[in-house]
Amino acid sequence: MGDLVWIFTSAMLVNNFTLTLFLGLCPFMGVSARVSTALRLGAADTFVLVLASLAAWFLNTFILEHAPYLRLISFIIVIASLVQIVEMVIKKVSPALFRELGIYLPLITTNCAILGLAIFQTNRGYGLLQGLAFAIGAGLGLTLAQTFIQHHEGVIEVESQPGRTSFRIVLPLQ
Repeated sequence: MGDLVWIFTSAMLVNNFTLTLFLGLCPFMGVSARVSTALRLGAADTFVLVLASLAAWFLNTFILEHAPYLRLISFIIVIASLVQIVEMVIKKVSPALFRELGIYLPLITTNCAILGLAIFQTNRGYGLLQGLAFAIGAGLGLTLAQTFIQHHEGVIEVESQPGRTSFRIVLPLQ
């Protein structure tokens, strides 16, 4: 049980996909304009992360054991399919949220945090419960990062020069 708590806490806070690994920056920068939107996209990301974790575990356990060279393409296909399903469900259940998220909802497909989760989970040899703890922690970490920046009226600055790109998160002290 302690192992699951450590994996969860590490993914959410210590090794936050967005703030320390710089994964999932596209929706992070685009949707952090409103707290409610950041929370909803974070929930959609978390849901896709959990489904991707389940799919990665299933593929690794039952299918890719005999064909590991298909691992990456399998993950990409499954993640793209999961995001399409989530997009159709959100469009049907909450058209207002679908319009609010706009282009950032389909961008979950190309969100490197989702693919990164499947690859990290595989490389670390996580089982089903460990993978779920990892996915939920990573999703909540992404949600916390988005919400924290917006709630404190933070700004994400990008400075890019040939051979060097840096990101700064500026939080006003009041």
